[in-house]
Amino acid sequence: MGKLVRIIAHTRMKIYIDGAYYAKEDAKISVFDHGLLYGDGVFEGIRIYHSRVFKLKEHIERLYYSAKAILLTIPMTPEAMTEAVLDACRQNQLENGYIRLIVTRGAGSLGLSPNSCKNPSVIIIANEIQLYPPELYEKGMEIITAATSRNLVNAINPAIKSLNYLNNILAKIEASHAGCEEAIMLNSDGFVAECTGDNLFIFHHGVLFTPPLAAGALHGITRNTVMELAQESGYTVQERNLTRYDLYIAQECFLTGSGAEIVPVVKIDQRVIGEGIPGEVTKELDQKYRALTKVAGEPL
Repeated sequence: MGKLVRIIAHTRMKIYIDGAYYAKEDAKISVFDHGLLYGDGVFEGIRIYHSRVFKLKEHIERLYYSAKAILLTIPMTPEAMTEAVLDACRQNQLENGYIRLIVTRGAGSLGLSPNSCKNPSVIIIANEIQLYPPELYEKGMEIITAATSRNLVNAINPAIKSLNYLNNILAKIEASHAGCEEAIMLNSDGFVAECTGDNLFIFHHGVLFTPPLAAGALHGITRNTVMELAQESGYTVQERNLTRYDLYIAQECFLTGSGAEIVPVVKIDQRVIGEGIPGEVTKELDQKYRALTKVAGEPL
């Protein structure tokens, strides 16, 4: 019966494309869309908790910042985009789930120039998500350091949440080949930037550390939320350049992201972190984060 319910819910999925809703099998874009051809576009991943869209204002703001950075004009006001996201959640009757909000450059001619793309497309997919196996949240995750370096800030700036994720994917492939779910990415100077899809924190001698944005880290919304929760709880939080050595000797380590939430890390490059189990600070911040998701967000 459980499987039947999942199938029914799946077939009723409604996907928003440029002001209209389509069933999953009918939701299509042009093969000439530059988002497909060249990764020319931006996106956001947003969570729904308890019939509330969490940190929606911050996600919409970051979407428009990313679009501005690549000279992409979004064909909707932020207010209209906010309402479209909420409506897509209502259409799919979601109380808990995940939203993938995408803006592509739109259909154009073959060739890199965006000038042939006259109408950017807005796509909203509201569905369920399970990014990592549940046991990793309970027992902790093992990760590696990837050989693939993080994009330079003067190449494709990691602050831009673009559709071009090949840099991250290459590092993700390395993690998969090593039998891990995630990989640490270093910048060109050898400092820790972030993981392939998550920001990274360590806790050592009473201080919570995370790489600075200038190191190549995404302006993570969950990252910012965790920093605020930690400061409210009395912890000292510092953004500082970190090396692999700093990670290896840390007492605790965890990852953050809208899809991942807060994931404890217990081993890095075969080095056991702390006691090899999720740390107390990690668990405390996770509890505070989950409590916040029950009361914060735009109601549906």
